[in-house]
This record gives sequence, C-alpha cells and structure tokens, in this order.
Amino acid sequence: MNATPEVLAVLDDLLATAAPDDRGALWQLDRQGRELDANLVRLPPGAEVGEHQEDVLDVFLVVLSGSGRLTPAGGGAPLSLTPTTITWLPRTSRRSLAAGPEGLAYLTVHRRRPGLTIKPAVPAQEGGEAPCSLDRVCPECGRMSQEPAPKYCGECGERFPER
Repeated sequence: MNATPEVLAVLDDLLATAAPDDRGALWQLDRQGRELDANLVRLPPGAEVGEHQEDVLDVFLVVLSGSGRLTPAGGGAPLSLTPTTITWLPRTSRRSLAAGPEGLAYLTVHRRRPGLTIKPAVPAQEGGEAPCSLDRVCPECGRMSQEPAPKYCGECGERFPER
C-alpha cells in the first residue's frame, strides 16, 4: 500500500492564531510510521534557550518569522537568524539561542528520535535505590535530557523548573 501525501498544517495560520504569550512547541509532527520529526517553535521577544546540545541527531532549524541569534559554544561568532534562514545544527554541537525584539518562530526538522523504552531495573546496591531522573524530563514535550541538570529542553526550548 502506498502512503498518501497530505497537508498537515499551514504554519502562517498556526502562528497567526497563537496567543501572544504562547511559547515553545506550537505544533509537532504526529503521524504514525514516520521517519522524521518536526516542531514549530515560538520564542517571545528577548527569550532565550540556554546552552544545550543534541547528542544523537542532526537538526535543521528554519526561521519562519522574527529574528534572533544562535551562539555556538566555545566563543564562536553568533549566527544571525532571520526569516528563510536555514541553519544546520550538527549532533554534539553546543549552542544557545536568543530571540530578537519581535520574537522568533522556527521549524525544526530531524530524523525521528527513538522512542523511550523500559529497561530492566538496575539492581539496588547497598545504600539504597537508583536515583530518580524525573527532574530531567521536559514538562512541555516529555523528552528526557541527557544533561544532569538541564535548564532548557534541547527539543522544544522550554525552561525546566528551578531546582
């Protein structure tokens, strides 16, 4: 059986109907059997996504509206983000993101992330049970951060609660 192409969203319409204070993922690709993931993300004016990295996947970031800057870790020159800019974020690259005065809306596209799996429990060692990792799960999109004390989600940009 052949799959049928379909229009999933009109991004301009999604951005136009979003509430002014909506931030984070406004839309996510959700079709079963897909090999890609995509997210429409909006940051309000002046908002930032702190330094983070994606360890497994390369990501395309396509700016739809607004402006901002992407700053590579280690003192690299900031990259200007304006509408129609496509930026490649290679896996393991560390970077931060800041929205300009009119905010920033962008689409991320990457290979589908493997689903979370339930692994056998680690046997408790003398001294107690294994530590809980719930503080590393993004409250917005449910992604588990690889960082031990994340400040921002590497997937949707949502800020983690203060510890």
